[in-house]
Amino acid sequence: MSNSRLPLLALYGAALLQGLALVSFPASSAVLTRMHGFSEAQYGAIFLPQVILAVAGALAGSALAGRLPLKTLLLASLAANALSQLALAISAGLASAAYACILFGTASIGLGFGLSGAPLNGLPGLLFPARRDTALVAMHSTIGLGLMLGPALVGWTDGAGLWRVFPLGLLLMLLALAGSTAVTSLPDAPRHQDGQHPALSSLAAAAWPLLLVAVLYALCEGIFSNWAVIYLHEGRNVAEMTATLALSVFWGAMVVGRLLATLLLLRLSAQILWLTLPPLMALAFWLLPGVGGGASAIVLYALGGLACSAFFPLTVAIGARLHPAQAAALSSLLTAALMLGIGAGSALIGLLKQLLDWGSLYHLAVLFPLTALGLAIFVVRQGVPRHE
Repeated sequence: MSNSRLPLLALYGAALLQGLALVSFPASSAVLTRMHGFSEAQYGAIFLPQVILAVAGALAGSALAGRLPLKTLLLASLAANALSQLALAISAGLASAAYACILFGTASIGLGFGLSGAPLNGLPGLLFPARRDTALVAMHSTIGLGLMLGPALVGWTDGAGLWRVFPLGLLLMLLALAGSTAVTSLPDAPRHQDGQHPALSSLAAAAWPLLLVAVLYALCEGIFSNWAVIYLHEGRNVAEMTATLALSVFWGAMVVGRLLATLLLLRLSAQILWLTLPPLMALAFWLLPGVGGGASAIVLYALGGLACSAFFPLTVAIGARLHPAQAAALSSLLTAALMLGIGAGSALIGLLKQLLDWGSLYHLAVLFPLTALGLAIFVVRQGVPRHE
């Protein structure tokens, strides 16, 4: 492979493997609950360490962006994700310590994803300055591709009685990409001298509407993704393989939606596309309690995936326009907000499921995208600079 393609391999390879790592535990939910007998509350709680470490990793990445090379942060992210897959594979052979091992694994995923915020969101604009928005959406599409492939691969390996092949294979790929990235020259964000780096508190205060939008969006994504298999299989009596397929369709629809967004952005403003997606999320939530079988489940999760598809990358892109001098730091803060919402949404469902039925939960979830829409309208009315 030519040296000119190595930076692309580092960026988009890391994005693909990040997607596979993020979905590894949700896609393995049926395996883990069957193997270890976790309750719904226990399963929902496994994502709390992921939230905590994702926020910590993203805040660390935000503080270090401009001080350390983006490649260093990317390598640290790959290493943390590799640890998560090692823990996932080992957990299958444990008894009393299995839950602790899984908590360590989700914590490692959170740290890896948090640290990836600055390099994965910063490198597209540095590699393709004339097509910043398109390159950013393409990177998120690649993450989505990993999220789409993960459940299908887990379902296939589990069906063949070879489930451990998935985390061990992903572990090897992460290590191989880390080795390749270590010898690759990557562009870097402008460096800040000590005392000149913008304060995170000031940036968060200035960008609070975007951060809250990211949290609300992530609540939606976490409810869609982390509970899909359990809801369909246990709540609606959909076959486990079909439920896993519906989750793959959700992530596949996100990929398709992001690819469509790259084309639509040639004709539509980012703000218009951004505002059209939350109502579709609300519609999907409202209709999900009516799932009657595998076909309707696949259709509704496809709708949810299309609705979620480009919303977060567009949030990052709009944030970069509003705060261009602090784009890398803001992308890390938005990553922290994303993981906070995903983990909080998953844990919230686990707790509320003890009080409400599935239909009430999904109808209640309609409030999240509608509130995000109101905040997004507020941001747009403040004025978003046009992309040059």
